[in-house]
Amino acid sequence: MEEFLGPQAEYNEEEEERKYYRRKRLCVIKNVLAASVGAMIVYSVYMGLLQMQLILHYDMTYREVKYSNLGLEDIDRKMLMGINVTPIIGLLYTPVLIRFLGTKWMMFLASGIYALFVSTNYWERYYTLVPSAVAIGVAIVPLWASLGNYITRMAQQYYEYVHYKEDHVQEQKKLPKGACHKYIIVFQSVFHIIFHLSFVFAEFPMCFVLNGYLHKSEHILLNVHSCGANISGVIPGFNTTVLTNLPRSMLLIQVESVLMGFAFLAMIIFLVLCGPAYRPTEEIDLRSIGWGNIFQLPFKHLRDYRLRLLCPFFIYSGFEMLFAITGFSLSYGVCVLGLDKLWLLIVVYGLSCSVFSSLSLCLLRLPRWVCLVGGAAVHGVLLVVLLAFSPPPKNLEYLGPLLVISVLWGLGTALNKTGVSTLIGMLYAEEKERLDFVYTIYHWWQAIAIFIVYLWSNLPMRAKLSILLATLVLACYCYWLMERRLAMKLPFRLPRIPRPRHKVKIKVQALHCNLSSV
Repeated sequence: MEEFLGPQAEYNEEEEERKYYRRKRLCVIKNVLAASVGAMIVYSVYMGLLQMQLILHYDMTYREVKYSNLGLEDIDRKMLMGINVTPIIGLLYTPVLIRFLGTKWMMFLASGIYALFVSTNYWERYYTLVPSAVAIGVAIVPLWASLGNYITRMAQQYYEYVHYKEDHVQEQKKLPKGACHKYIIVFQSVFHIIFHLSFVFAEFPMCFVLNGYLHKSEHILLNVHSCGANISGVIPGFNTTVLTNLPRSMLLIQVESVLMGFAFLAMIIFLVLCGPAYRPTEEIDLRSIGWGNIFQLPFKHLRDYRLRLLCPFFIYSGFEMLFAITGFSLSYGVCVLGLDKLWLLIVVYGLSCSVFSSLSLCLLRLPRWVCLVGGAAVHGVLLVVLLAFSPPPKNLEYLGPLLVISVLWGLGTALNKTGVSTLIGMLYAEEKERLDFVYTIYHWWQAIAIFIVYLWSNLPMRAKLSILLATLVLACYCYWLMERRLAMKLPFRLPRIPRPRHKVKIKVQALHCNLSSV
């Protein structure tokens, strides 16, 4: 017994501790990869299904033969309204949901709502499609706020597991300023490299299934007389019959079943492979400040001039990505090349976003403004070019220039998205109890931008491009002003977060007082 229970001569406590924290660091890397892959799968399924659904419902023959008395056009309008309008109120409930459920469980629940949207396409009716679209709109801001919070928390945890011997880590105090910035840069870059592949995989249903049923561009673009900067709306004169023959119902069910399987896979990834973002005691502390305070704090954080001056960049970030998918790809790409080339433009754009997201790693050596200013410069030049670019319809000679514009726009998107997310993480890296609030504000402003893009669909193209360019110039000016104020060390105003109120402790203390009096 003494030999079994006594101290082991070969046991090295320091070596075992080092191995323990190495396993912890590997778990953090696993969490980042799992969250990135899960988000990529969710949006691949969502965008691929939505694109296929809208093309099928647009075709007049499909509507009349399969759903003559349902009014699919009206259902699609209300469905898009639910997706684009509902996120406007996201600022009211997102922090409450994240703190009530926890960051990991919020991601899991949001992915489940996206899976619900896929399942409703088995039975396309008003009472299935529209409520599920509204649910998607409700889940957009919480999902993205949770993802941004989660990736930044993983960077903080990785720093703690690397520097586990430091006193401020062992005592769970606030991290030193700038301590975990390099981990935030790397993790945000990895997340966006993986996530932007969702644009590639979202085109698989279009490329492998729907493209074989599309008319030639000569038929689809028969009444289209101008493209690009000269048009108003999306594609005036676009033919209402785009399908040569209707896809078999069993084929559509098989495609939806595959997408449903991947949606469930994303849910399992979030549930099984993603670890918690906070310790259990930290989760309790985050909830214990009072639900009224949690509701108010996102509004109070707008007093911080750093967030206020970044709001134009938040809005532009929503503008530019949606314009690339809907404005440029349709009014320039499809209008000139035909609907059968839509998948190619989106795939090139997605690959460009994914590859060039790795450029944000240059922030490990360069100033943090390089990403945002570089992306703004690329988009500024492209917007000026697009203002003067009006190619004729049904002309495949413009395939090369349009692909080059897609690649360059993807470069700007990559620098913009990774730059903004990394910048927010770096500004609030030491404030882990504020991350959900600041990422909620960021993605809420993006939701406002998406709503504006939804409203402007019938405007002239030059008006849309002018709004984009004006927003970009304003965003750059506000960002320069923010960096100037920080360089001058002007104090910023952060709202005070109340101390946690642990009701359990109060009850225990009262019990001790009663016992002592007895």
